[in-house]
Amino acid sequence: MSPELLIQGACASITLRRPEVANKLLPQDLVTLRSQIDEINAAPGVLVLTLQSVGKHFCSGYDIGEIANSQNEGSSFGEMVDAIESCRPVTIAAIQGGVFGGATDMALACDFRVGGRNSQMFMPAARLGLHFYASGLERYVTRLGLDTAKRLFLTGEKLQAQAMKDCGFLTDLTDGVDITTAVQQLQAILAGMAPLALLGMKKHLNAIARGMQERASIDAAVQATIASADLQEGGLAWREKRAPQFIGR
Repeated sequence: MSPELLIQGACASITLRRPEVANKLLPQDLVTLRSQIDEINAAPGVLVLTLQSVGKHFCSGYDIGEIANSQNEGSSFGEMVDAIESCRPVTIAAIQGGVFGGATDMALACDFRVGGRNSQMFMPAARLGLHFYASGLERYVTRLGLDTAKRLFLTGEKLQAQAMKDCGFLTDLTDGVDITTAVQQLQAILAGMAPLALLGMKKHLNAIARGMQERASIDAAVQATIASADLQEGGLAWREKRAPQFIGR
């Protein structure tokens, strides 16, 4: 089955539904995912997007037999992952099991990565004889550091859950196997933030990580929040010790 998009208020989810092959992605899935991300970007009320899956594993990456057929402009795996990274809402990868190959880059493209005790990952590109694409290499280096990127790409080492957390691949690691509660708690925290500040800082932090920040754009975003009703409501709610009701939601 193709990835399934669900939008519920401030939260959206894309669910991978091919558990019989560890949620491997096929060429048509790249098109579907790009279309779903475009739909989410066009929904101003969505603040949080969760990438999740059914079955034992999160995703086993792209079908290696289809790589030669995915290099047309606008349809490559890397371009789909770049679209996830630049997605307007804050993104969460719910990694309940294994995440392998290109799917590890999908996870790194997300702002948060939640895992459990069954989570594991490895990058087999060198074993397969495949040189990884540029933006994926950049994400590994900027998210995990050069030494860890070399360790994972050049040795194909498999990491278990705690090692994934220790190297920064997982931003959150639950004590048990079921990560549903942890994901829902993070969704609620993010959805409760002021939209202008939340989405603006997500965008500019990613730009800073890539060395592509524009000071004028950041300054403009600062001024927009200062002039916003969200700041007034957020400040009042803080003083009154209550949950804010943001205008932009």
